[in-house]
Amino acid sequence: MPPIRDKFTIHSKAIVCQDVELKGDITIGAGTIVHPKATIFAIAGPIVIGTGCIIEEGVECPTIGSCNTFSTRSRVHHTVRMGSYCVIGAACLVVPTEDEHFDDYTVIYGPEAERRTWSGRGKLQEADLRRKHTEYLREMLPKFNRVRRGDGT
Repeated sequence: MPPIRDKFTIHSKAIVCQDVELKGDITIGAGTIVHPKATIFAIAGPIVIGTGCIIEEGVECPTIGSCNTFSTRSRVHHTVRMGSYCVIGAACLVVPTEDEHFDDYTVIYGPEAERRTWSGRGKLQEADLRRKHTEYLREMLPKFNRVRRGDGT
């Protein structure tokens, strides 16, 4: 097997801290925020992270859609494909026995990584909360962390 070559495409409007561990062919979309100490390994193939995602510390993640939130220390196996507006709770471990696709608005929570689909009630409040969270992170992360520069795409 040939060695994995690192190729990172980071959108100019994404915030990716310098302490993030990236390996392989990874594309990070506009408005995505990757906290320090997150781990993104594209070992089984390229990883594409959509727009507006928030990936917190200690996270290991696969290919994901847009506007997803991965909480602290969550891990998602590379055979999982995420839709959009999904939430992975803190310290959740998602390792399916075969390839799996999570529909939009899937929420994974608890020590057993239980899942449910959000009904969509309160979409305006959720969008406002996400916007405020993103604004706060865009302001604070660069103040206390070194940030990788995007390639301007």
